[in-house]
Amino acid sequence: HKLPKKVRIEGDTITVNELSRLSGIKAVDLIGKLMELGIMANINQPVDSETAALVLSEFGIEPELVKVDLEKELLKEEPDPPEKLKPRPPVVTVMGHVDHGKTTLLDAIRETRVAEKEAGGITQHIGAYLVEKNGQKICFIDTPGHESFTQMRARGAQVTDIVVLVVAADDGVMPQTVEAINHAKNADVPIVVAINKIDKPEADPEKVKRQLAEYEIIPEEWGGHNLFVQVSAKMRKGIDDLLEAILLQAEMLDLKANPDKPGRGVIIESRLDKGKGPVATVIVKEGTIRVGDYFVAGKHYGRVRSMFDDTGKRIKEAGPSTPVEIVGFPEVPEAGEKFYVMEDEEKAKKLAEIRAEKEKKEVSTGVSLEALLEKLQAGEIKELQVVLKTDVLGTMQALEDSLVKLSTDKVKVRVIHKAVGAITESDVSLAKAAKGIVIGFNVRPTPKAKELAEQNGVDVRLYSVIYDLLDDVKKAMKGLLEPKKREEVIGLAEVRKIFKISRVGTVAGCYVREGKVLRNARARLIRDGVVIYDGEIGSLKRFKDDVREVAAGYECGLTIKDYNDIKEGDQIEVYQIVYEEPEL
Repeated sequence: HKLPKKVRIEGDTITVNELSRLSGIKAVDLIGKLMELGIMANINQPVDSETAALVLSEFGIEPELVKVDLEKELLKEEPDPPEKLKPRPPVVTVMGHVDHGKTTLLDAIRETRVAEKEAGGITQHIGAYLVEKNGQKICFIDTPGHESFTQMRARGAQVTDIVVLVVAADDGVMPQTVEAINHAKNADVPIVVAINKIDKPEADPEKVKRQLAEYEIIPEEWGGHNLFVQVSAKMRKGIDDLLEAILLQAEMLDLKANPDKPGRGVIIESRLDKGKGPVATVIVKEGTIRVGDYFVAGKHYGRVRSMFDDTGKRIKEAGPSTPVEIVGFPEVPEAGEKFYVMEDEEKAKKLAEIRAEKEKKEVSTGVSLEALLEKLQAGEIKELQVVLKTDVLGTMQALEDSLVKLSTDKVKVRVIHKAVGAITESDVSLAKAAKGIVIGFNVRPTPKAKELAEQNGVDVRLYSVIYDLLDDVKKAMKGLLEPKKREEVIGLAEVRKIFKISRVGTVAGCYVREGKVLRNARARLIRDGVVIYDGEIGSLKRFKDDVREVAAGYECGLTIKDYNDIKEGDQIEVYQIVYEEPEL
């Protein structure tokens, strides 16, 4: 039989079996040819398309390689015909400063529902639940505020339709309130304000309104766009008004989804259940998820074995804006992963494989200052988003103004969150979600934040001179930023005891926690995450002897040149400056 002149290979890989089917060459001959090339393959093994092309040309067939984004192919969607779109309940996340009453408020809302459904019965905690008001449903996500909200966004999943911002009437706007506002604004989600604790004698709702107005959250009666409701979660007052405000906001959003297609959703929490194995709570975004469906979430695929609603009842199917607990995952998936129902097991498996491969290749989602211009030109990002942390308030305002002024008609610089203090995990995850960078001025990241930034490829820039900071950003926008010198942190020591010695000054008795301390290296003295002093290590001793270095796990005595104000509990960060040749 004659072999075809041309064979088209789609995608990055092809199995020997498939190649044989397309080309008419016996699988045995293909395997033999691959062995000559030093590739041991069996009939079901995928080989990469370049190798396959080489084998075909050996047989005198002209290969045609077609690059296909298989992931896109497998997930491609037809636009929904308008008549298929049905109204869906709003999905609401409650955020706010710690101890402003988020949990009590959620309990109060849940109670109105539980009382109707099952007096004295215990609702199963699945991290989300439906509440009914005037015959309309609202889905509340009950997860700890900003972290989960940002985590989902960092994975590109927009679950929440409305944020309820809880502010205590006696306490007003606090740092985490501002953080929540910035997270919500950055995600472009409308905010409904619940002023809580109005039963307290020192409650001052008007003050709260004035404070929020500074962050452009303005009540309707002042000509703004935000609904404000006064509640007392403890006294169960104003809960109905809040639910009505949420429904009103939802009406303005006109939320719709098509229930008649394979379900898609987002995982909001997951755990290992003793009896059921890995389970996850999924909020359905569109379509319908049914028992027996094959699905993909992240790099895992599985089959929906059983589903439970928010009251713990077994259900067969779940439509848009419904929270369900799903059993059938091979292992515990991550919160924030998108959940896709696939046509069959074959496709689900294929997509999961592609994703696992992809994950190996790309770790970083962040944008580094060095690569800023390339990303801008490639259209991957539109503007430089900055999370700014400084040691004092004055610097923060000045820096924000200077950064924003650097904007040109091509590149806009936006400060999406600013605060005083150490760089936290929340700062890093917000930068990741916004594909931005974190800039610290005279502050350091907490160990956890540092780790998170490294894992996610988020660029954390630390400066102590305003001019250097602005200069770097300016150069990055022109694509001229070259790494000339960079800091290399060698070790971290903790001050355990202080000795005052005449003629020497203050000697710090330290325990080395990470890395090592080197004599003559540079040292930063850090107190509560803020840099107090930056200088050189003078002397370094172990017991009575002068030493060159002291490793982690040991104690040492050291002095910092020309500086004596060291206190117990301070951290000393030891670093070197490494000069690098710019790459040509």
